[in-house]
Amino acid sequence: MEDLRELYQATILGHNKKPRNFRVIEHASHEADGHNPLCGDELTLYAQVAEDGTLEDVAFQGSGCAISKASASIMTDHIKGKSLAEVDDDFARFHELVTAPPGEEAKTDGLGKLAVFAGVREYPMRVKCATLAWHALKAALEGEGSAKTE
Repeated sequence: MEDLRELYQATILGHNKKPRNFRVIEHASHEADGHNPLCGDELTLYAQVAEDGTLEDVAFQGSGCAISKASASIMTDHIKGKSLAEVDDDFARFHELVTAPPGEEAKTDGLGKLAVFAGVREYPMRVKCATLAWHALKAALEGEGSAKTE
């Protein structure tokens, strides 16, 4: 259990310090702002969806806590190149992972590095930080333009 906690901390801190896909996609086909009013996390999510329905490129910019920035970084790496249906499935699995009761076994199949966020459910106030980028992505793909994690 201690090894998992250390991996969690190292992964979060690494992605916070050097986030992947931290940039603007000029002329993105989809874009949405995300805001977590409880802790001040803010980001803009950019997505480029190809004609065949795959997520050709995805990026973000913004500021916030280490968890929100690392979650956005790992998420963008994880979903790039996937179909929109696969992205929906990943959103559902990730949301279940971070909102499941703390004593329940974590279901991490298919989540890759996103599995480190299983520890977030131990801290319910941090769930909103971890899911902000996902909600912004969902808002972008649904054409809503903004998402809040209240």
